[in-house]
Amino acid sequence: MTLPLSRSLGDARRDFPRDVPRDARDPGKGAAEFGDLPEWDLSDLYPDAEAPEFLRDMEGLETACADFAARYEGRLAALDAGGLLDCVRAYEAIDVTAGRLMSFAGLRYYQNTMDSARAKFMADAQDRVTRATTPLVFFSLEFNRLEDAHLEALLARDPALARYRPVFERMRAMKPHQLSDEMEKFLHDQSVVGASAWNKLFDETMAGLMFKVEGEAEELNLEATLNLLTDSDRARRAAAARALAGVFDRNIKLFARIHNTLAKEKEIEDRWRKMPSPQAGRHLSNHVEPEVVEALRNAVVAAYPRLSHRYYALKAKWLGLERLQVWDRNAPLDLEPPKTIAWDQAETTVMDAYAAFAPEMADLARPFFKRGWIDAGVKPGKAPGAFAHPTVTTVHPYVMLNYLGKPRDVMTLAHELGHGVHQVLAAGQGELLSATPLTLAETASVFGEMLTFRKLLDAAATPAERKTLLAGKVEDMINTVVRQIAFYDFECKLHAARAEGELTPDDINALWMSVQAESLGPAFDFMDGYETFWAYIPHFVHSPFYVYAYAFGDGLVNALYAAYEGGLPEFQAKYFDMLKAGGSKHHKELLAPFGLDASDPAFWDKGLSMIAGFIDELEAMEG
Repeated sequence: MTLPLSRSLGDARRDFPRDVPRDARDPGKGAAEFGDLPEWDLSDLYPDAEAPEFLRDMEGLETACADFAARYEGRLAALDAGGLLDCVRAYEAIDVTAGRLMSFAGLRYYQNTMDSARAKFMADAQDRVTRATTPLVFFSLEFNRLEDAHLEALLARDPALARYRPVFERMRAMKPHQLSDEMEKFLHDQSVVGASAWNKLFDETMAGLMFKVEGEAEELNLEATLNLLTDSDRARRAAAARALAGVFDRNIKLFARIHNTLAKEKEIEDRWRKMPSPQAGRHLSNHVEPEVVEALRNAVVAAYPRLSHRYYALKAKWLGLERLQVWDRNAPLDLEPPKTIAWDQAETTVMDAYAAFAPEMADLARPFFKRGWIDAGVKPGKAPGAFAHPTVTTVHPYVMLNYLGKPRDVMTLAHELGHGVHQVLAAGQGELLSATPLTLAETASVFGEMLTFRKLLDAAATPAERKTLLAGKVEDMINTVVRQIAFYDFECKLHAARAEGELTPDDINALWMSVQAESLGPAFDFMDGYETFWAYIPHFVHSPFYVYAYAFGDGLVNALYAAYEGGLPEFQAKYFDMLKAGGSKHHKELLAPFGLDASDPAFWDKGLSMIAGFIDELEAMEG
């Protein structure tokens, strides 16, 4: 158990689940074109960066950490059940303060990553919090040295202490991999100039890249250039893809250095910790067995021919092309005139879908729109993509979007609100038990998307509208399942290769291309330069092996939704109980009320069959 400082940064639910860009044209258009877009009100965390409350909490954190170490270090084994409960609760209170401080600093930074004052504020806060919490490193190490029989006896004596059993079990799962106390303290101190520093370098580099796209009047940032890959004009898509490739290639040595360094740092730490594989740490943090992830991966790869390969053959036919290029992958189908969706319409669409499932779900989502919990507009320097950040259980989550009125942006709103609702419900567990493993953290978000999609599909007025919606959903699911598993395979190959030595940019490019043809299928050609497109995927940098959680979540939700459609008794109540559980239960226990078991290899085929069924319907429309 270590303080989750990463919750404010790398684990803020940085969502790019479909690998589909969010539009980022002229930020000045936002209010006029889409209505008044909400902005964050961060005052529920702190009034501002100069607020005395921020300084008070920072100083209080330093004092609390020092007092905790003075009171408990070297004494855990002598504590009775009540004493250990007091200790855990004191740790949890420190966790809340540290999380609140770093959430505020991190969210301000993501609002404008190019603002050097915000970047300095966040870096200074992280450095100070890291130093303040170094005295706590002893806790998990000493706790894991407690005898099993002794700990079990304490848990049996006090139900309030026993409630933390899932936390203790996760801590003790790391017991075989913990280092000496001195080494753990060194790694804790050194973290601010390790992976964290390389993460910031990546973020700031990406935020500063500009792209000269042929035919465009001005240079565009990454978000805006990626957005052109969804343009209805094929020539604009091609120009954008070539502009991306050109800039990535000019910076490829830097991106290769970042990946080489992070992969090597991870390999060194994994070796010292005796991790059996590069993926093992992620599986442990996700509380999921390696064989379950392997079953998911194998099921998806085996399904490539009946999912992505089959769909993209259909798409080539719709676009009137014999072969697809990479810039056609997310091309609109133009079966319906392009729609621009105002913000209030997006809000109504998602809220109606949530309310139709359960009024309670809409009630939980409403404050996000009314109280400054969403930052939706595209602004210079703002972080790309979307996320829902839980902050701490004593406050509330914040959702970030880059909204510019596309139907996919509405689905992203539904997705991130699902995270937010989940985080609000799980907050009742308290700070140490609320955090949901990534594999289950995608459940509510993908379920929220599915509710919104089904509502839109049921309301489709014409066959063309239905076909457009189905095709869009299939593309999202392919990007969430097929593409993310291909990303996972790329990461597995990257880390395995880096363990054998330094990788040149060409080496990494080759690994990237080795998974692209396999996953996308025979309908595609690949332009020169596409081999560098691994460079902009943030999860490879921020959260190694994170990506399989998206496929896990999508498959899980497809199976859940099938149970819902099948009329499983009291589904809504069971669903809310699952979300309220947060991280207090294992996935096996959470899924049992629905008659589901993720450890059963056949489980994944259920979810993949839903995607295949949508493609079946699209093929039938061709007849």
